[in-house]
Amino acid sequence: MLSYRHAFHAGNHADVLKHFVQIQLLDYLNQKDTAYTYIDTHSGAGVYALDGGYAAKNAEYETGIGPLWERTDLPPALADYVNLIRGLNPSGKMRYYPGSPYCADKRMREQDRLRLFELHPADSKILADNFRKVEAHAAAQGERPAARGRRVMIERGDGFLGIKKLLPPPSRRALVLIDPPYEDKQDYRKVRDTLEDALTRFPTGTYAVWYPVLQRMESRQFADKLKRLPAKEWLNVTLTVSTPGPDGFGLHSSGMFILNPPFTLEPILREVMPYLVRVLGKDSGATFVIEKGAQVTGTAASRTANGTARVPVGNARKASPTLGTGSLRLPGQAPAGTPGAAKTVPGTAKAGPGNARPGPRAPGGRPARPGGPRTPGSRRP
Repeated sequence: MLSYRHAFHAGNHADVLKHFVQIQLLDYLNQKDTAYTYIDTHSGAGVYALDGGYAAKNAEYETGIGPLWERTDLPPALADYVNLIRGLNPSGKMRYYPGSPYCADKRMREQDRLRLFELHPADSKILADNFRKVEAHAAAQGERPAARGRRVMIERGDGFLGIKKLLPPPSRRALVLIDPPYEDKQDYRKVRDTLEDALTRFPTGTYAVWYPVLQRMESRQFADKLKRLPAKEWLNVTLTVSTPGPDGFGLHSSGMFILNPPFTLEPILREVMPYLVRVLGKDSGATFVIEKGAQVTGTAASRTANGTARVPVGNARKASPTLGTGSLRLPGQAPAGTPGAAKTVPGTAKAGPGNARPGPRAPGGRPARPGGPRTPGSRRP
């Protein structure tokens, strides 16, 4: 929606999660010399002023980058993210916060390519102006990269549509970041449809999706729908900083869902997420969740909340209504794993309340009548 301006939310806890994960994904791609393409479907303005304008109105950065700014005990991976932002604020005072395009530009190499989309006319212009300033600053420092004009390309348009012409990329390596505002509930459907099409065009790409964790139905069902996309693997991480209010207003939790994640991401998250909960958490409702799985079925290989493993949802392919396993069961049958629930094997029955052992049977296999056999003309008393 063109009414959305990310400047109101710049630097909040959701931005911390999004940009921290983004940097980890870019660092992994940088481990190989082969160039790659970074595609941002909803780029925003690129850089936001925190000491004035929209960002100062709500001061949401105080829920995110603010508490991290002066910390001296940051985990190494999180310190890399904070140092990138400090590089944008050489005076030491926190005045500017970078959007995802700036984070990508500072982390990527000269041979890599940025393809940025922004539909909002004002933010699209600001984004282009910001990159021109970056180029002018580099030129003033004596840096004149010959590939700059081709390296960063900005298009005012719908990223959901623009991504189609860019996949697969020439080098067959890419990171795609999708983070629409979700003010329009159709964004949830558009994200899923876009990913489904992108995986058809370029199944080996890495796709990162930011999303808000809200009480609305579309948000509650969103991650489960993404788990069923035909990617080889997925990883989902959420950060909650406070207990949601009864009115459902405000952003208390958000997530990053990654399709085809690097194997290095999960251990980094397990180190950093408890720290973020401790520093950014506002009350006892602060928590995090990390889960991962494989394609199609969305079977969770592991699910962790505050470091405690949870039992994954049953795999529909392995579910059996007669064995009581998985998510399929007979009417009245307790779910698999329920304490005290009996496991029934086909052709057998276990005695117990409401499940008596069968009594004597008459010839032919029918149960014997009470009171013995009847003679012709007799009537049961």
